Amino acid sequence: MAEPDPEAADYALDLFAASAKYAAISWSESGAEPRWLGMDTSTCAVAINPSLFHSQGAGEFKRFLSGAASRGEPALIIATMGNADDGGHRSVFGPYTANIPFPDFTGSIGGKRLPAGAEISLAPDLDAADRDLGLRLRNRPADAPWWAMALKSYGLEGPQGTTVHKPEGELVPILVDSLGEPVVARWTPSDRQEIWYVIPDAVDWNTMVDWIIQKALPAHVPAALRRVRSPHSINADLETPAETKARAALDELERRYNDDKARLQTDLEQARQEAEPVRSGLLYGTGRELEVAVAFVLRAAGFTVTDLDAELGTTSADLLAVLDQETCLIEVKAASGAAPENLVSYLQRHLLKWPRLRPDQPVTCSALVVNHQHRLDPAQRSTEVYQRNQHKEFVDALTFPVLATGQLFDWWRAQDWPAVRTAVLGRPQPSQPSKPSMAQSTVTSPRQRRLWFRSGGGNPA
Repeated sequence: MAEPDPEAADYALDLFAASAKYAAISWSESGAEPRWLGMDTSTCAVAINPSLFHSQGAGEFKRFLSGAASRGEPALIIATMGNADDGGHRSVFGPYTANIPFPDFTGSIGGKRLPAGAEISLAPDLDAADRDLGLRLRNRPADAPWWAMALKSYGLEGPQGTTVHKPEGELVPILVDSLGEPVVARWTPSDRQEIWYVIPDAVDWNTMVDWIIQKALPAHVPAALRRVRSPHSINADLETPAETKARAALDELERRYNDDKARLQTDLEQARQEAEPVRSGLLYGTGRELEVAVAFVLRAAGFTVTDLDAELGTTSADLLAVLDQETCLIEVKAASGAAPENLVSYLQRHLLKWPRLRPDQPVTCSALVVNHQHRLDPAQRSTEVYQRNQHKEFVDALTFPVLATGQLFDWWRAQDWPAVRTAVLGRPQPSQPSKPSMAQSTVTSPRQRRLWFRSGGGNPA
């Protein structure tokens, strides 16, 4: 008996693996009919993972390309990047461990496998077909692999040295990673006779075939659907007025939806960019970041705020907040755990020093703002900086309000500026109901309310 040919055995294994990969596709339900190796492909509309190797599919691929060219249609090709079963092995020759070459064109698309948990997002300005594909593939399982792609040149050794051939065509991102590199993309050569969609391995092929029939062929090769009288084929010249009107209304609805969604996404991103520094500063910040966030909230509530560290250095409190006839010293502190009681001493010392620093600007009130337990999730933190059941005598002796930045955050998020003013000043404003605010009910006592606003200077009683 002759020894088995190793290459033939590998080829048989590859065929078996390929047939298993596509075995679950419901071709008839999608309205498609597959052609395999050894079958005529000249009338096919799409090629999925064509081979460029002799006797392994190169002949069928050539007939597919020739058939599309004879009909004056672009050849639509779906190619898979990488191998999900390679375990993410890295090459000693560089990061690009996967490759998709192009027949009759220079260059290729290289792929480097991304680490698990890569963040993937839609590229901007996609057409309807590409956007639909991106949404389908973005919803793959969380552990599905991704490959970052790039066009690669290649070099040829000759008598005069190495000649480098730049890659042809354009690679348009559809999905990108956090660095902006494409992980799903569309490649087209300069003559536009071929359209390659490059997708990662380990996709749901029923989803892909459905996308090909529903979106890709109508967008790129509509004549293929008309030839088989597919229900997905749209020939406007043969429509009734009612069909044309309904389709136009649907197109307009989809256009408005996409425009509105893009506008709302822009609004959301802008709102997040504006909110994040304040949210991060109030809930997680320390030092300068925390002071800036507190000052932002006070200004939003109507106070004129001065950065005293910039003007006077550390000899004074952090902020001076002025509203109408009230002038308040604000000390801002952070504590990774429970706030120690000695934090109040910082503000007390600054109140004693203030008459010497600004004798012409007496303070009428003061407040200590603390970002306590900032290493915990905000939902796990105590609402009060000093809880009365643990610090009753200490809280009763306070002569100024102690505010948690979590409280400021809630008021800022709700744009409840009267609550901010009431908490900082220690008493309701004239336009507010006499009902105590949250800050008063949690950190004040009758003695405090008598002592905060004595006439004269702002030194603690």
